[in-house]
Amino acid sequence: MYKPNSPWTWALVSVSLVQAAIVLGFEAYAFAKFQTSLQGDSGGSNPTHTIPTFLALYIFGFLYQLVLVYDALRLKNTIQVIGLCVYNVGLLVYAAVQMDQIQEAVTELSQKQQIEPGVWENERPYLIAIPCVIALGTLAMCIIAWKLYDEFAWTIYKHISADLRMKRRYLTFQIYIALLKFDFFFFLGFTIQFVVVVVKHNNSEFYLTIAAIPVTIIILIMAGYFTRKESTPGMLAIIILYFAGLAYFLFKLVRMYQPGRKMDYDPVRRPLTTFAVITVILIILTIVNACMCTANFGRGLKPHIAGRKLESEEEKFANGGVNGVEMMRPNYNYGYAGPQGGSGGGRMTID
Repeated sequence: MYKPNSPWTWALVSVSLVQAAIVLGFEAYAFAKFQTSLQGDSGGSNPTHTIPTFLALYIFGFLYQLVLVYDALRLKNTIQVIGLCVYNVGLLVYAAVQMDQIQEAVTELSQKQQIEPGVWENERPYLIAIPCVIALGTLAMCIIAWKLYDEFAWTIYKHISADLRMKRRYLTFQIYIALLKFDFFFFLGFTIQFVVVVVKHNNSEFYLTIAAIPVTIIILIMAGYFTRKESTPGMLAIIILYFAGLAYFLFKLVRMYQPGRKMDYDPVRRPLTTFAVITVILIILTIVNACMCTANFGRGLKPHIAGRKLESEEEKFANGGVNGVEMMRPNYNYGYAGPQGGSGGGRMTID
């Protein structure tokens, strides 16, 4: 089991943990204050679903970030570490969007006298603090990512060798695998908001959307598997599915702004738009990298990415060898061998 083994790896883990604890604490307070302030029969209206949805996404987002941090450090994937900084920027944008969206929800409920007065004034400082904390965390993560880039560079160099073409192929592979992991979060984030706030539970679209979640997870897992096995037919099938996913999100993005569906999407229009746009960009980048990875098949990269956990020198010695094979460490013991092999004899031996 991997354990951070340097000041900068521990720093990345610490920043991620502290950021998640603070932001989730603020979100939990905002959620509790909102729920306890509701009055009358407001429980069935769409605005009351807004804050629970944001809180659920933030819980999932930051827990998933901790998993990605551990995974990036375990694999020494500098691209994924840099991607985590961009991921944090996405959470920052979402935090800014949620503040306006929650204000609109509270205002609408206040006009209907379905919420206690003064709720927005109580929650506003915490909602302002959330993007500030994330911005500070993003700055710290960027500095740490720069340091980790230098720290991991030598390990990757020894793993891949000095062949520049092979290093470019390996970089393309790293980018592709990192994109698959971020695709999962933004797809699931869009789906959670869509299912909780927009779709009615007695609608066939609800069941189709729920069914799409496990299918998407399987597609992403198989995408990574086919890349490592260098299966060209498998990758072609995955790329076709990527185009289907791209068409789906473009369709949803256009549908959000159609006059006939405007009221359905009002509570989460901006967050859904944010997630849809980011997901479309990620899918396009994923398609491009999938094509590049497929073009690299059969060019010598496969042995480098099969069972590709990279180890620093300290980890190799700690594990008793290189890649699980015990190192032969010479033990030089100079002394005099007596008649029984003990010390004090007239012959010097080397063990």
